[in-house]
Amino acid sequence: MVFKKSKKSSQRLNPDDYIVALDIGTEYVKALIAKISGEKLEIIGAGRKHQQLSDMYAGAIADISGVVRNCEDALADAEEQAGLQAKRVVIGIAGELVKGVTNTIRYRRPQADRPLDNSEMEFIIEKVQERAQVKAQKQIALETGNADVEIKLVNSALVSIHIDGYKVSNPIGFQGHDVAVQIYTAFAPMVHIGALEKVADELSLELLAVAAEPFAVSRSVLGTDASSSFTAILADVGGGTTDIAVVNDGGVEGTKMFGIGGRSFTRTIASDLDISFDEAEKLKINIDHPQIKSNVAEKVNQAIDKTLEVWLSGVELALSEFASADHLPNRILLCGGGASLAKLVEALKTKDWHKDLPFTKKPTVHYITPEEVIDITDTTASIHDHTFITAMGLLRVGYDTILGSTTSGKIKDKINRILRI
Repeated sequence: MVFKKSKKSSQRLNPDDYIVALDIGTEYVKALIAKISGEKLEIIGAGRKHQQLSDMYAGAIADISGVVRNCEDALADAEEQAGLQAKRVVIGIAGELVKGVTNTIRYRRPQADRPLDNSEMEFIIEKVQERAQVKAQKQIALETGNADVEIKLVNSALVSIHIDGYKVSNPIGFQGHDVAVQIYTAFAPMVHIGALEKVADELSLELLAVAAEPFAVSRSVLGTDASSSFTAILADVGGGTTDIAVVNDGGVEGTKMFGIGGRSFTRTIASDLDISFDEAEKLKINIDHPQIKSNVAEKVNQAIDKTLEVWLSGVELALSEFASADHLPNRILLCGGGASLAKLVEALKTKDWHKDLPFTKKPTVHYITPEEVIDITDTTASIHDHTFITAMGLLRVGYDTILGSTTSGKIKDKINRILRI
């Protein structure tokens, strides 16, 4: 396979100063190149390429060679704009078989008067991750009907630590009997991760990390503030899936995914009007165009409404699975190309899908804007809306990964490094 080269790739630059994010979505591949500037990231190149119908299935790669070609095209545009080639990449993973949950483990310390140290915290965290993996393994085995399915931890993040009932931000040095640790973990089947590793290899890129996409979205709005009180429901509506993350007081309480996205609406239109997928997509995007006949527009809207009811049920079901939550955040933030459908946003705002869920009041609905992404700036002037938020979040995960592998010997840094996957 022959790859395009950036015209300026011969410049002598330190490759460790740059990160690539690849958001391999069902509808588009999006590529971003960012320069690391201290604690901030500057996007210096952006590109995207449309995927074919056969390239992806339910948010996962179905045709590796097709996806590689699309990634190469998106990367070539980003490299042309950046004037360089970066080598380290973070790739997002989505799909219904990616399981992200927050688990709590309570550990009774045998020596309550001995201050907690790094080795004891590492032991506790490993126990939480082991317990989470067993749960994820059982759930994925049940859903696939394959008891031997292999899974791998892709992301892990500390949500909270309580010692004898008191919340602490850094447990090192504290004394006490009972330690309760909440950690978010995301697992994915090895077959999906292996496909992403193959894509990175074909592109001659060093794979820094694979990130669950709803986790990446949460990282985009949380940044590096350990004391963040950010609280919201984040919904990334893609072409093949909808990925939901619940964030409370700066901690990811969990992530859920279901297989209804923008293409589901298009397929219903194509079926109901007996037209091709491409024709249905054009009608969906241009539904308010004055040249579309009123009877056609009415049929399209009916088809959209039909799928919308199913999608809203998916959102309600996903949020109902956060059983441990006393109440859900009253703010819903949207991103992803599928969220561009105006009727989808309107339905979230106006319909009563939320009435049986533990909201304290009717949730507000807004898009996440690029300006709201913490410590990541766009110098290309080409990222204008919510459709690139996931890719920006992947850059943040890449920065987290690099930080975790290069931190100094401080005890707090070592605890953070345990959680960098």
